[in-house]
Formats: sequence, C-alpha cells, structure tokens
Amino acid sequence: MVRRHELTNAQWERIASLLPEVGGPGGRWAGHRTVVNGVLYRTRTGIPWRDLPERYGPWQTVYERHRRWSADGTWARILHALQAGADTTARDADGSWTVNADSTSCRAHQHAAGARHRPPGPPAKRGGSREEADGREALGRSRGGLTCKVHLPADDRCRPLVWLTPPGQHGDSPLFIPLMQTLKVARTGTGRPRTRPDRVRGDKACSSRANRACLRQRHIKATIAEPDDQKTNRLRRGRAEGRPPAFDRDPYRKRNTVERCLSKPKQHRAVATRFDKRDYIFHGTLATAAIMIWLRDLTKEPPDTA
Repeated sequence: MVRRHELTNAQWERIASLLPEVGGPGGRWAGHRTVVNGVLYRTRTGIPWRDLPERYGPWQTVYERHRRWSADGTWARILHALQAGADTTARDADGSWTVNADSTSCRAHQHAAGARHRPPGPPAKRGGSREEADGREALGRSRGGLTCKVHLPADDRCRPLVWLTPPGQHGDSPLFIPLMQTLKVARTGTGRPRTRPDRVRGDKACSSRANRACLRQRHIKATIAEPDDQKTNRLRRGRAEGRPPAFDRDPYRKRNTVERCLSKPKQHRAVATRFDKRDYIFHGTLATAAIMIWLRDLTKEPPDTA
C-alpha cells in the first residue's frame, strides 16, 4: 500500500535505474525505495530526522543517505534525467521555449543556524560542495530575520529547472545572469544540453541594462517589465539614453507560471522553513521536492493539496 507522500509504482519505475547500486562494505543496505520514501516524507512534513516513522528504518540511515546523495550530486542527476526533453514539452503557441525567472524567501529555523565554520576551498571528506566563500551557508539577515532565498527559472508547465540559494538579503537583479548561466536541460536524443531558451520573462526586479545586454548577446528575447525609476531616468536623459526596451504585455501575462511553480516546493515544509544547516544539504532537499513535482507531471498524478 502506497502511503501519503510516498512514491507510486509508476514514479518508482522512472527513478529506480538512476539510483546507485544497493550494497557496499559493512553488511546489508536498506532498500533504496524505503529510504527515498523516508526522505520524501521528511521533506514534505518537515519533521526532525529522529522522528521519522519506524517503517522507514533507522533515521540515521535515511539521513546519511540523503546527506551523501546531496553531496555527490545523486539527487541532481535524477532531476536532470527527468528534465530531459523539457524544452520540447513546454512551448509557446509560436513554438518557442520560454522560461520565467523569480525568487522566494525561505525563513530559516533556529536549528539551521550555528553550523561550524569551515574555510573556503575544497570540501572536507564528509562535507558538501556548495558552501559559500564566507562560510555562512547561504544564510543572511533580511527584514524577515534569518532567511535564505531561492532563485529559479520555471517553464510554462510550472516545473522548476535550476536554482540558486543566496542569503536572504541578496537582490534578484545581480543573480539574474548567474541563474541563466546555470540553466542546462538535457536532450532526449544526441546532442549537447540546451542552455539557451528562446525567451525569458522576468518582473521589474530583473530589469537592468546589464541583464538585457546579456540576453541580447545570447540572442534571447527578453520580456521584462521596466520599473518606474528606470523609466524616469531614461526620459530625463532624452535621446542620450537610446530607445526604450521592447515590452510585450501579452507574453508577460504568462509569467504567473513561475509564481505558481514557487508555491509547489513551498508546500514541502522542509523547503518553506529551512531546517538544514549546510547549504548543500538544503540543495538536496530542494532537489527532492523538485523531483516529486516532475514525477507528478510526468506520471499525471494529481498534486497533493492537503
């Protein structure tokens, strides 16, 4: 019997071959499906690892495998495999592949603070690979207190593609170009991954001359709203400022897909409130939530709104 927040048979068949082989030194390993269901249960409910139900086995086993797969990129590889061909399944009426960029803030629980400082450089043997240079684990002070931001682009089917996790006080505009540079969607056949969408939609926070120039250089159409202060400065400078940026309101109306996409990971309580001390483990938690979003879309499972 499949319980709440666990993989169905169809979903398990899609990712079973993508997991590492069961086995290793030290005796028998717990089955991957039981452990994965335990990780998904914790991601959805946000309970402490020690409080996992006994049906998932020892909590140390579930936590350690989640930590290990977050560090070695197993969760990321599963997500990339599920995303293969996404540029062909979510297209506009004109046949173009469009992504929508935005961000959300995740309040950090007090349990997420206080991670032992590690100097920048290669990760330790048991550590991760996504620590910030200043050793703060992508946590910062904003108006909401100790927070972490999640910047991501989503396609028109409300599916997350990639993400960045800066501290909560960072703005959207400086991270827009790095976010677009991390975009990579594998193809179903031969060929290099797709890294350049046909169009990018963004709100006023993404509007800047550098961002528009970067998209123009990569031959990506931009549908980004212009804030009032930039309009005023452009009009004040007159002809020296050049032509106003092109903006089409009809394609911009579909930017709500990224807003709806951001609400899906935050239905998982371990994402809405960050409990993970290390940034690379929080990336693994985000990946497990994204994997469930993609599996539900690919297997046509109705979303869990309870």
